Amino acid sequence: MRESTRVRAFPVTLPSGQRYWTVLDPLFVPVAAADRFLQHVRFGKGKAESTTETYAYALALFLRWCLRTDRDWRTAAPDLGLFMTWLRHAPKGMSGIEPSSGETLMVGPGRKPVRGEKRVNGVLTAVRGMVAHAVTHGDAPQWVLPVLFDLASTADLPAAARGEGSTAGVRLGVRHRMKEPKRPVDRASDEEILALLRACRTARDRMMLLFMGRGGLRRGELVGLRREDIHFLLSSVSLGCAVAGPHLHVVRRELNPNGAWAKSRRERVVPVDRLLVQAHDRYVMERLACRAADACDFVLVNLQREPLGAPMPPRAVNELMTALSERASLARRVRPHQLRHAFASNARAAGADWDELSELMGHESPESLLPYLHPDSQALRNVVERVPSPRLLTTDGAGQ
Repeated sequence: MRESTRVRAFPVTLPSGQRYWTVLDPLFVPVAAADRFLQHVRFGKGKAESTTETYAYALALFLRWCLRTDRDWRTAAPDLGLFMTWLRHAPKGMSGIEPSSGETLMVGPGRKPVRGEKRVNGVLTAVRGMVAHAVTHGDAPQWVLPVLFDLASTADLPAAARGEGSTAGVRLGVRHRMKEPKRPVDRASDEEILALLRACRTARDRMMLLFMGRGGLRRGELVGLRREDIHFLLSSVSLGCAVAGPHLHVVRRELNPNGAWAKSRRERVVPVDRLLVQAHDRYVMERLACRAADACDFVLVNLQREPLGAPMPPRAVNELMTALSERASLARRVRPHQLRHAFASNARAAGADWDELSELMGHESPESLLPYLHPDSQALRNVVERVPSPRLLTTDGAGQ
């Protein structure tokens, strides 16, 4: 690997304690345009630190490719098709991020791509964002924008996404994008969730599973819950809350000591049923045995590992899911987000409307719901089987 083209993603901690990710050039100097863009994403748009991490790795790929091919990133937009081919087929070690055992770049025809369509499109999203941001600040020429974007009609959007009473209009479309194969929602099945629940050994683990699989919480939202967010009374008026019935509040807070982050910028209320209330009550009794947890305002704390009583970090959720999947002898490792997808799919199947599901999930964009609007193959089969047979539609003697 040529060190002169090694570009890295790197975490930055500001004096305030806030964090974001940036991109370093081969001399370990932040790439100015990438750094400004990533700061804008983190602080200007209020996105999570993990979002800037994903973007930083994507931009490192693009900038490394530009260096290796002697291109200026400011004017490389016309060659994004070549960059897409490189992404698909260049060994991952060539990114300058992962270690590489050699310098081989070209692969033979028919070789399986090393990056999927979704990953390539994700990288392109970050690249377009950085270049467009650079154009706005005069760091890149204006002519690259028509190369990256074209005009598209809103007629292809669902009616709910266009808004009630709106007509077809014009929106910016992207010129470089791979067609992603249509796949079913990557959800945990009900059978997998039951197996995971049986594999739980503590009340805390069962509550965590239910909060994700039956409450739809994201991993960061789950470990970011404070005790003041839990309103599991029939009436919360005494707590200064007018929301009726048991519920919890998902609130974004800066500088959580465990690194937790609520993705949605607006607070949302999640109603809970008796099953979640009971699971929480059992966990509270379990937590009382840990004296070190008394002073911690976070709902989920370390009960068996050091430091005892400290808020649980997000990575502990993934570790739990891995352990439970192995203990339940599942064919795959169920990830936290697959439990959230299961909640959304089940809510949709139960008849939740578009606006109801969007509110429960905490989605800012209506398009985020599109994966849940596609019924699975079994649902389609059930519809076909409900269609009356022609024989049942005929009357006595008809058609004879």
